[in-house]
Amino acid sequence: MKVERILIQEPSDLTMSEEQDEDIEPVDWSFQSKINQDLKDSDLQGANLRRVILDGSNLQGSNLAGADLRNASLIGTDLMKCALDGADLRGARMTKAKLNLSNFQDARLDGADLRGVRGRYAIWRRANWWDAKMNDDLREALKKKWPKPDSL
Repeated sequence: MKVERILIQEPSDLTMSEEQDEDIEPVDWSFQSKINQDLKDSDLQGANLRRVILDGSNLQGSNLAGADLRNASLIGTDLMKCALDGADLRGARMTKAKLNLSNFQDARLDGADLRGVRGRYAIWRRANWWDAKMNDDLREALKKKWPKPDSL
């Protein structure tokens, strides 16, 4: 299932400028269950996904940049090739999720559970991965490629 934003225009609105696109409200799936769904290539930029349950779902290639995923359940979710830059993943449960080739630049990961994930080939630039729970092998790989800044 592909999630799309639909903008219904009345005939008098057809001449309005592209500034209307900024008025489209982001998706709000907070506190909802979307278990085992095919959501591949979804545009969820800036979405409210707080405490959403996406266990086992396919979000491969989706745009989740700036999304609020606090305390979300993403157990076994396919997040490969996703844009998660600037996403808030504090307290998210992501055990056994597939994260390879995803972008976590500037993501918040305080208390996130990343145990058993595949994410060694993701981009972790300026993401606080060291504040997340994860297996030692992933922690060692990230220390080498994306070291914790000395100022922290």
